[in-house]
Amino acid sequence: MGSLLLFLPLLLLLLSTQWSSAAVEDGLLENGDFETVPPGGFSNPGTGEGARSLPGWTMNGTVEVVRSGQKQGGMILIVPQGEHAVRLGNDAEIKHALEVEKGSVYAVTFSAARTCAQLEAINVSVGPSSSATVDLQTLYSVEGWDAYTWAFQSGEEEQVELGFRNPGMEDDPTCGPILDNVAVKKLFTPDPAQDNAVINGDFEEGPWMFTDATLGVLLPTNLEEDTSSLPGWIVESNRAVRYVDSDHYTVPQGKRAVELLSGKEGIISQMVATAPERQYSLTFTVGSAGDSCQSPLAVMAFAGDQAQNFHYSPVGNSTHMPANLTFTARAEQTRVAFYSVYYNTRSDDHSSLCGPVVDEVKVWSVSAAAGFSRMKFGLVQFIFVAFTVVNLVLG
Repeated sequence: MGSLLLFLPLLLLLLSTQWSSAAVEDGLLENGDFETVPPGGFSNPGTGEGARSLPGWTMNGTVEVVRSGQKQGGMILIVPQGEHAVRLGNDAEIKHALEVEKGSVYAVTFSAARTCAQLEAINVSVGPSSSATVDLQTLYSVEGWDAYTWAFQSGEEEQVELGFRNPGMEDDPTCGPILDNVAVKKLFTPDPAQDNAVINGDFEEGPWMFTDATLGVLLPTNLEEDTSSLPGWIVESNRAVRYVDSDHYTVPQGKRAVELLSGKEGIISQMVATAPERQYSLTFTVGSAGDSCQSPLAVMAFAGDQAQNFHYSPVGNSTHMPANLTFTARAEQTRVAFYSVYYNTRSDDHSSLCGPVVDEVKVWSVSAAAGFSRMKFGLVQFIFVAFTVVNLVLG
């Protein structure tokens, strides 16, 4: 019996390892880059049009596998990565089964490009109650495609279907968005630091980023969503901001930061816990992403009823600078927010959108710090007086 009791924890550990390994792993999904073609090829070998099957995916409607360099009229179709991608026709949909952990939050990263319709979009969903439509009308880079992200929270089920659908109904059936590079990452919400009311203020926790993705990942608006691909933060406007990494951009601290791309139309915000009538300091770092973004660069920062512009002016080899905004909290929660003051583009192509980088966001109580300093000063005074009195008495 004793040996069985000793063996039981090991058995439970092995079983928990097997259960956890069943969930989807972070990174590219099975055939998420659409490079694995059906065993029998396609009905039209030149384009893959009319594909009846696609390994790892189920399909509804007209789904076309396109090749890099493929032409349509006078237009060359965009394939974000590799040799293949899929194009979704009117109301066409592809789905991928995912093994998930109950109650966990996942971020989906995918690359998308437009073809010939002006109002193209992709609807991404998990089940009937969790979905969002990502607008592809705005091109943020001159390459003609961008990487996007969307988050969902699993329920009690252990398997879900991740779906991508073209909601459009164009007269030209050859129009439709192109999809590539689908990846998933399980998200964790960091605990706030003892001296910082902001959650994920360093932006280190966020969606999956490919090591060869030089465009970063766009965070579309998620104002009406219960979950966010950037834990703690929401994008509360109708344009995206860009999640960047230190492998391809200049990041003030750590591995990740946020580039504000869209002027007043690209806002990130967070509600932080505060004590009414207490004074606080909002500090953050503002700088350049190192992507040839044209000056001037400036961030508008909000904290409660306070707002202030912070212009980034490079000094020497510096790529960023600290910023500070003091405010008095009026409630138990205070909104902090940031957007770019200007609409900036890159100097090397004048088309790709860019902007200032924000990192290291902190909100801390000035009143508490001042009170602690006063308490320390008073304690020192008390000790000094007591020591003096003792010396007089003994002397």
